[in-house]
Amino acid sequence: METDPENTLVIETSKGTVVIEMRPDLAPKHVERIKTLARRKFYDGIIFHRVIPGFMAQTGCPRGTGTGSSDLPNLNAEFNEKPHVRGTVSMARAQNPHSANSQFFICFADARYLDRQYTVWGTVVEGMENVDKLAKGEPPKVPDKIITMRVQADEA
Repeated sequence: METDPENTLVIETSKGTVVIEMRPDLAPKHVERIKTLARRKFYDGIIFHRVIPGFMAQTGCPRGTGTGSSDLPNLNAEFNEKPHVRGTVSMARAQNPHSANSQFFICFADARYLDRQYTVWGTVVEGMENVDKLAKGEPPKVPDKIITMRVQADEA
């Protein structure tokens, strides 16, 4: 499958590689934010702080608690028609729909009740088996982490 290197994320996790196809056609501001933070190496070393079997794995909090974000302003929602199914990558947020910042989650299974309430910005195209292996918990006793997260175009 051909992917656009500028819109492909390569995440090295403590369980293996995960490749995400980003969708600027669905959520241009969210994709731009993820790329900006990846290029700043913001995600390197951040843990998966909330991993719920049959639901999702969440990361992107610099505090490792789910309460932190980047130093950039929060994003306005870009809700779209893309369903929350296995492999969907979507932004986490607080109660306010316009509070997404740096945290995101990867769905283990269908979670269609999240549709049009969270901004979908990508899909796992390789390495979903590595997402499945992440330590479970809220937070996990020994959490897995992002070792590096890069835009594929920058790796050439």
